[in-house]
Amino acid sequence: MQGWKEIIPTTQKIDYINRLLTVGFEVIDCGSFVSPKAIPQMADTKEVLDALDLGNTKSKLSVVVANESGAKKGAEHEKVDIIGFPFSISENFQHYNTNKTREEAFEMAKLIQDIALTNEKELLIYFSMAFGNPYGEIYNVELVKEWTKRFADIGIKTINLSDTIGVAEKQVIKELYETLIPQYQDIEFGGHFHTVYSEWNMKVDTAYQYGCRRFDGAIKGLGGCPMSKSEMVGNMPTEKLISFANQHQEKHGLNLFDFESSWNVSLKTFGLI
Repeated sequence: MQGWKEIIPTTQKIDYINRLLTVGFEVIDCGSFVSPKAIPQMADTKEVLDALDLGNTKSKLSVVVANESGAKKGAEHEKVDIIGFPFSISENFQHYNTNKTREEAFEMAKLIQDIALTNEKELLIYFSMAFGNPYGEIYNVELVKEWTKRFADIGIKTINLSDTIGVAEKQVIKELYETLIPQYQDIEFGGHFHTVYSEWNMKVDTAYQYGCRRFDGAIKGLGGCPMSKSEMVGNMPTEKLISFANQHQEKHGLNLFDFESSWNVSLKTFGLI
């Protein structure tokens, strides 16, 4: 939703996320405690959280934060399970996204980790621009590996490698997952891929081949990163991930009837019907 230009009414957000909660996803990313000036769409996150019905779901709720203040707000909410923090492999994007250098963002991540642990929340680190960036900066796989080691050294348990602008190439995906997953067995590495709708399969298939089992998605691939300063590239389509899981006989345990209902609600939520 954060990448959607038109403001979605709070009641519609609540209805949509409540529908998603019945499907059986492991995690629902349901809001962001960030500056409303930067991302107005997320200004009602607390109100949305307050109204969510967790009475019949096993899904965990995740929120994104960019600083200490946001982390405290997320950690203090009883319904939040996971706090997500975007750390960028690109120095330029880190500054643009959170107004910090990478070193400053790393120190912030340590502070947020303390807040999360104190409040019995999980911390999820997003490695933005993990597969390349549009700024002409130096990028290579070794850079991602170096930052992975630093986060591993402070005890981070979950890292989503994020293809923020949809540029991930097969060889880079292969090298990252086939190296990092065996080397850091205490860390779960996910795939947060952005893609055009017709080019999703290569990214998922390659990551899957080399051990990735955690994938982020959004129905119809809607949305994307509003801070990327590039033409919007949508998220990984959830329906394609489900199809992929079925093809590979992965027991995802999702209620597909409820998913169809969520699909229909999503079209109304985003004004597509």
